[in-house]
Amino acid sequence: MKKHLLWLSVMFALVIAASYQQQVGELINPEKPVTKDISLAVYAGSNYNSKIYDESVAKLHVTVYKVRGKKESIVWQKSFDAMELKELPDCSNALSQEVRISNVFDKKEQLIVTYTLVYESKGSIVERYNGSLVGKGKNAEKLYINI
Repeated sequence: MKKHLLWLSVMFALVIAASYQQQVGELINPEKPVTKDISLAVYAGSNYNSKIYDESVAKLHVTVYKVRGKKESIVWQKSFDAMELKELPDCSNALSQEVRISNVFDKKEQLIVTYTLVYESKGSIVERYNGSLVGKGKNAEKLYINI
């Protein structure tokens, strides 16, 4: 009877240890945080030389979120000055912004880049929203934003 109890206790302990293997592994060998670099390239996605675009502007707001489980926090954001559509550079001369996000735990956290683009022309306003996920295992990402 004592042998069976001992055997049962050992089996129970092994089952418990196996179920906590990941947590134990993280305690023994914790994940090291990484730094992720995001390069933004902002450029004219269309030809805005027509007269219809006179006095038309675009405003851009970019936000980088760090998401872990159901929690999210803003780690970087910027509102770009209003830009006249006719003055926007083409893709080869894109406006660039380098963003460095430190202390990212790649296995547990994700970075999401979102942007809001607001077009204003002769009293009319149009908004466009978009976003991109920064890949796990990638320490550098380039995001093209065409206006």
